[in-house]
Amino acid sequence: MQFGYFTLSDNRYPGNTRSPEQFVREIYGQALHAEEIGLNSAWIGEHHFNLLGVNACPNMLLAQLAGATKRIRLAPAVVLLPVHHPLHVAEEWATLDLLSGGRVDFAAGRGYDRLEYEPFQADFARSAEMFEEGLDILWRAWTEPGKWSHEGRFWQFRDIEVRPRPTQRPLRPYVACFSRPSMELAARRDWNIIFAPFAAALVYGSLADAVRAFHEEAARHGRAPRRAMCSYFIHIADTPEEEAFGRAALIRYFQDALIAAFPSDTKTVPPTYRYFLEIVDILRNMKPESLTAKSVLVGNPRKIIDDLKQVEAAGISEVILYFNYGLKPDPMVRDQMSRFMAEIAPAFAG
Repeated sequence: MQFGYFTLSDNRYPGNTRSPEQFVREIYGQALHAEEIGLNSAWIGEHHFNLLGVNACPNMLLAQLAGATKRIRLAPAVVLLPVHHPLHVAEEWATLDLLSGGRVDFAAGRGYDRLEYEPFQADFARSAEMFEEGLDILWRAWTEPGKWSHEGRFWQFRDIEVRPRPTQRPLRPYVACFSRPSMELAARRDWNIIFAPFAAALVYGSLADAVRAFHEEAARHGRAPRRAMCSYFIHIADTPEEEAFGRAALIRYFQDALIAAFPSDTKTVPPTYRYFLEIVDILRNMKPESLTAKSVLVGNPRKIIDDLKQVEAAGISEVILYFNYGLKPDPMVRDQMSRFMAEIAPAFAG
């Protein structure tokens, strides 16, 4: 099992004095540190308008990172596909894959914050349909051998060819999965998948059950499943006080930064987002002591190794680790990253 660095650039906190610009620079430095210490990948989130997160252009940050690194894989976490034209997305990420020597792990999702859709005049209520059509366009852009045309509900064009081609043949997408329809889409189209363990436990019962459902859905379409990954919040703690800090930071993230982004109004939430109502209710009532390995890896290295062994047994190929959540200072984040690679990662092959 492999490990990567992951951030959504969360910065929406009462009384926060860290500027968005400072945090973007910190994230870039942390991603460089990820290469230096041997993490496999850097997954950089996309958020707009200084709402949940402050990094709006993962493609730009990762392009800069590509020129400054040799080995680390480069991934958005994730491209908010329905607010972009899919042909433009296909061109950008094919170019980055080419210039980085085939180091892109492309991932897309449809997000959850209506306020990130409206300024782009994107239809939040139809995001599921836009997402599926947009991913199909991306896949054709990267795999069609010549000129091709598309006549869909949201995009229409004729006789186009996307160049340059990605170095990877194919550049197979990852689908960010909070719900069963997203899982079914990934399995049906023969794509990879990324689970959020908290959502997987809510929808399927456990992360292992989510991976099993993905495998079963792929088999239903007559093929072996593609790669399954997951993300995790993490805080390495040697004392009860340090563990309490890691738990409190995650509660702060849930209640101050995240809940405001999730659909929560029963009168306006689109049908494809109604499962968020239960998630929001759980998060509003979450207590630090009730956090489990379904959402966070917290404790001493031995405990985290034991928790990750269960993740490995579930069939997960890579875990991307959210070290910098909840206003953690940059030196602490880098120290946590280094400790993980020195004290935890050696327990896992790969």
